[in-house]
Amino acid sequence: MLGRGGNAMDGALATAIALTVVEPTSNGAGGDGFAQVWDGHRLHGFNGSGRSPAGWSRARFAGLPDMPKRGWESVTVPGAVDLWVQLSERFGKLPFAQLFEPAIHYARYGFPVGPVTASAWESQAALSGEPGFAETFLPGGRAPRAGEPFSNMPLATALEDIAATRGESFYRGALAKRIIASARDAGSALTEDDLAAHRGFFVDPISVGYRDYRVHELPPNGQGVAALIAFGILDRFPVHSHSVDGLDWHHLQIEAMRRGFSYAHRHVGDPAAMECSSEALLAPEFLELLARGIHLERVREHRRVRLLDGGTVYLAVGDAQGMMVSLIQSNYRGFGSGVVVPKTGIALHNRGSGFTLESGHPNCVGPRKRPFHTIIPGFLTRGGRPICAFGVMGAHMQPQGHVQVLSRILDHGQNPQTALDAPRWYLTEFGEIALESGFDPIVASGLSDRGHILHQGDTGLIFGGGQLVWKLDAGYCAASDPRKEGQAVGF
Repeated sequence: MLGRGGNAMDGALATAIALTVVEPTSNGAGGDGFAQVWDGHRLHGFNGSGRSPAGWSRARFAGLPDMPKRGWESVTVPGAVDLWVQLSERFGKLPFAQLFEPAIHYARYGFPVGPVTASAWESQAALSGEPGFAETFLPGGRAPRAGEPFSNMPLATALEDIAATRGESFYRGALAKRIIASARDAGSALTEDDLAAHRGFFVDPISVGYRDYRVHELPPNGQGVAALIAFGILDRFPVHSHSVDGLDWHHLQIEAMRRGFSYAHRHVGDPAAMECSSEALLAPEFLELLARGIHLERVREHRRVRLLDGGTVYLAVGDAQGMMVSLIQSNYRGFGSGVVVPKTGIALHNRGSGFTLESGHPNCVGPRKRPFHTIIPGFLTRGGRPICAFGVMGAHMQPQGHVQVLSRILDHGQNPQTALDAPRWYLTEFGEIALESGFDPIVASGLSDRGHILHQGDTGLIFGGGQLVWKLDAGYCAASDPRKEGQAVGF
């Protein structure tokens, strides 16, 4: 798209749309998305998450220990298509339909499945019992192997319809009718009015200072505030004086992240239901209080945090005119709900499983609410000017990844690619610390001595996958995580 005279937004959207075809294990037209955009003058945020059906209530799920993770009862209104439309209208240069050409080509004529995607595909073959899944995504009764071609003709037709109608078909037209007919057959509460009422919205990003920079995240219903709490705490310590990959350096980050998660998971939900604002959670006096609760020599507390696995794609783009885009979209758990709308090739996400059933919690399930969201596009500025569009995929690894990657760059001057390559830690659901292969065993032992409980089970946990574009005086530096099938490329 850049080669055709488009800008960073055209490139970002065309890539995002194509990824719904070639990496269906992580995202799709039936998912949600978020973005931060530097338009050349200021930073904009966009919340592209959908709401729950008007017919949902806590009573609907009575007797269940948690929200359903698969099937129609996990499906909220998808917001990705509307995000593509609105971002193109405000920031793009190329015709909207042109952005769909690569995706439609891959869907119709096929593409060789990448090895990471093939592995994820195979791990989700158990979704074969969900409506429409096997016939769409398990050709010949199995997941495609690495290098095998895969095509999705119904999806090609659906994308053509979305392109031609500028998204109207998905929310109020022919595709909407197919979605609702399938929902009705399954006894879902999702209605025509739920789809028709959807519209994502622009928001002002929230931020904290870190060293000489400002780290920007989107406000709730996303978990970006968890990363900002951690950065706000760490800014009160001389993190740069501790050796990179050293015991003190990791200990401080982990303890800061514990507190970020604890407060985010207690207070974040649909903004209309929140009693504690982002401003209160990021107030200097509150961050100072949290920082004083951290002891360098030992763990002060273990709070259980609710962490869930997921599937996500992230991309960053910068152009010659200075526009920079940080964009993320997801089906949540891999293919999402596992439900595929008949004759469309579209898998629907399972963001509804992000709600809680805890009465009185701001994220308690209810009608027309946006759930707690894991996907967070990041942005970095300095002196009011753009520096970096960045993100780290992987559900609740995301704020942890933001902290670990940016600290390497800002505190220790590491090259962006080096920062992405380095081994990571992961704060698990039960407050344990899982360590990626390559982590210094001496540091691991030291963390244990300080009271961190090291995860002893399967280490096949998500350690994320990041991408970033860093603005230079003349051009950009791009970096891509080796854990994923991304790339750093310049035009």
